Amino acid sequence: MIERIGLIAGSGQFPIIFSRAAARKGLRVYVVAHEGETEARLETLVEATKWIKLGQLKQLIAFFRHHGVKDAVMAGAVTKTKMFADVRPDLKALKVLATMDHTQDDGLLRAFAGELEKEGITIHAPTFLVPGLLASQGCWTRRRPSVSEMADVHFGWRIVKEIGKLDIGQAVVVRNGSVMAVEAIDGTDATIRRGGKLGKEKTVVVKASKPGQDMRFDMPAVGVKTIEIMRDVGASVVAVEAGKTLAFDKEEMVALADEHGIAIIGL
Repeated sequence: MIERIGLIAGSGQFPIIFSRAAARKGLRVYVVAHEGETEARLETLVEATKWIKLGQLKQLIAFFRHHGVKDAVMAGAVTKTKMFADVRPDLKALKVLATMDHTQDDGLLRAFAGELEKEGITIHAPTFLVPGLLASQGCWTRRRPSVSEMADVHFGWRIVKEIGKLDIGQAVVVRNGSVMAVEAIDGTDATIRRGGKLGKEKTVVVKASKPGQDMRFDMPAVGVKTIEIMRDVGASVVAVEAGKTLAFDKEEMVALADEHGIAIIGL
């Protein structure tokens, strides 16, 4: 039985949600937080916190060992563009990177998870404490997608699964059977903006897991900000993969979508 859990925390609300859920279950949480990413208020919710720069793997392992942590999760986003600016890999991280022929998302995260497991630290899917965050199937909003919008959803689904096979991204923006934007290292928000600018209005956003998605990390996620950006660019539908996408603040998200005539569906 797990009594203490390590949390490798990125940005956003997920580390906070996870920590509160762990506390309700009686678990002691030990956080490795990333400078410039993790919210400082997380420190008030956990047993102990270690602040590191992205890539300081040796300090991460030493902190968990010091506190007897043998089980951990990864929760929260890390701004991927910072990998080319703010990353500070230590010798241990460099040794892991030296074994890889690319630094695409899944391969990189699996390699670091594997290194932690060599040190006796098992990485779990963070949803084991918060299964209610997983997107549900069906239409969430008052407005349902039109026939033409559903055609774009199915088209976008095929495209997003193909780019997922290549570990490129988890979202696409389409309109009238044409791809407006494909998610890359700049993330979903920027992708919606790019696609909306090209499509002008009525664009369809499709976000889904990669084939063979490792549910321990880098799961697709949507929330209120997703709908705000869609509203700003005139996008009309967002389709997510049920059971494999995190949905934050779902009630607020749906309320905002209903206010602006945006449809949300889980497939």
